[in-house]
Amino acid sequence: MTAPTSPFPTEATPALAQAEIADEFSFFSDWSERYQYLIDLGRKLPDLPAEWKTDTHRLMGCQSMVWIVAEGNADKLTFHAISDSAIVSGLIYLALRVYSGRSAEQILATTPDYVAAIGLAKHLSPTRSNGMAALLAFIQDTARAQQAA
Repeated sequence: MTAPTSPFPTEATPALAQAEIADEFSFFSDWSERYQYLIDLGRKLPDLPAEWKTDTHRLMGCQSMVWIVAEGNADKLTFHAISDSAIVSGLIYLALRVYSGRSAEQILATTPDYVAAIGLAKHLSPTRSNGMAALLAFIQDTARAQQAA
């Protein structure tokens, strides 16, 4: 089975990705517009092969169904992920935009400042916040494991 082509990284560094995300979200005056933008971003994620949509690749801690697969090594980690929820797919898109296609060192050195910068922390339900935390933890844990390997 072939992995879908990853659209990430879209910016040269995680810091630039976070700055661009903050800039893009600043154009929207209210959260209904921001949620719609999240949904639109989620639609840009390539679908995963059916073989990857199994419990083996399921991200626990999310109310929605989320599947995530990591490929690569400490020099470059690529993450492929998708959800059955449109908004959650948008949250995945943002995280992958910052972290996918980066080295383990870059991943571990990057705190997800975009979450606070765009006001996500205040506007996500507790279950979506837990899922977002699980996604970010998976990415960090994968980078730590690759760096130790």
